Amino acid sequence: MIEITKENFEEEVLKASGIVFVDFWGPKCERCMELMPYVEELAEKYAGKNIKFCSCDTTGKRRLAISQKVLGLPAMLFYKDGEKIDECAGQDLSPDVVEAKIKEYLEK
Repeated sequence: MIEITKENFEEEVLKASGIVFVDFWGPKCERCMELMPYVEELAEKYAGKNIKFCSCDTTGKRRLAISQKVLGLPAMLFYKDGEKIDECAGQDLSPDVVEAKIKEYLEK
């Protein structure tokens, strides 16, 4: 997974073609930490497909997160050709929901 910073966000996410998945997380978010191994597993499972996996530790990147309307964690956003097209967020977020969204966007 590509680590997103304010310096590379535009290049890696907004200027990318195809689907980009960005996991916004924080080290103090227990649910984020529970989901992280699963997200990494998904990145490996779908490697080579038309989807790029990115990760953004929101520590020190609050402005970037807020600019993307991430107001709570965990938040997993989907972009296509530079536009945010979907979001999975909140404490009830499950790995099955995330994978279903990935499959949905890969089939389009």
